[in-house]
Formats: sequence, C-alpha cells, structure tokens
Amino acid sequence: MKKITPPERLAALFAVHDMDIDVLEFPDGTRSALDAARAVGCDVSDIGKSLIFMTADDNKPVLVIMNGADRVDENRVATLIHQPIRKANADDVRTATGYAIGGVPPFGHLTPVMTLIDEKLLIKDIIWLAAGTPRSVFAMTPDQLRKITGIETGVAVSV
Repeated sequence: MKKITPPERLAALFAVHDMDIDVLEFPDGTRSALDAARAVGCDVSDIGKSLIFMTADDNKPVLVIMNGADRVDENRVATLIHQPIRKANADDVRTATGYAIGGVPPFGHLTPVMTLIDEKLLIKDIIWLAAGTPRSVFAMTPDQLRKITGIETGVAVSV
C-alpha cells in the first residue's frame, strides 16, 4: 500500500469541502468490494461500492452508493426514481463518470449523476470508497459523504 495523489476532480472536491483525505493504492487491487475489504482489512459492509445504472426511459445515469456486502434491488431503485433502470455497460459508466468499472468514486464525475446512498452505509463509522482506479480507495465518515454529495438521508436499496 502507498499513498497517492487523488484524481484531479476528487482532489478539487476534497479541497472545496476542506477535507484532508488520503488516497491509498494497493498493488493487488480493490476492483471488487471483497478485494477492497481484504486490502484495507475491514468488513466488506464497510465498503461503499459505486454502481452505475441507466434509466430505461431517457438513458441517464443513476449512481447507487451501496453497502459492499449487499446487492442492489433494481426494482426498489426504479420505484424510488419513478422509472425503470438497466445495468450500465462499461461504455455507459466511463461516459457518465470518466472512470472505469471497478474504480468509480462516489462523486467527481464528468456529468451530473442522480445519486442514491444505501441507508446501511450512513450508520458506519468509516466508509471505504473507490478513488478512480481499480487499485485505489479512500476512507471518509458518513458525515463527510453527506457533505460532499449533498445527500442527507440514505434509502433502502438492498435486496
């Protein structure tokens, strides 16, 4: 593990919100929630995985920041946003966020992305999140995540 410079968009958000956040890189990778949990030595439920879906009606991205131990209930998400969704493909993810699958951070995307946060994450002490590559992560508190995203309340989105 080594400390690295965060991607420019993340660094800018950390600075705007006056947050001193360390981004860590792990040579064995943090592509999946389980990989990330093993790398940092935490429970997989302490990982916040950033999953991109697309609205079926107008093809807009929807980000679900999900507890790493659970799966997204796509029907619940569709009900919450009032339209059906589909899983995003790799091109959709990169176009919407500027990042590849396995490294999508929870904010700092290329385009505005509707975002939902799993309520289970917001009761954690620390949440580990992807930092732009499939080998890098950072930790923040739920309050810091709320501050940067502007989302105060989590929602029930797990199966």
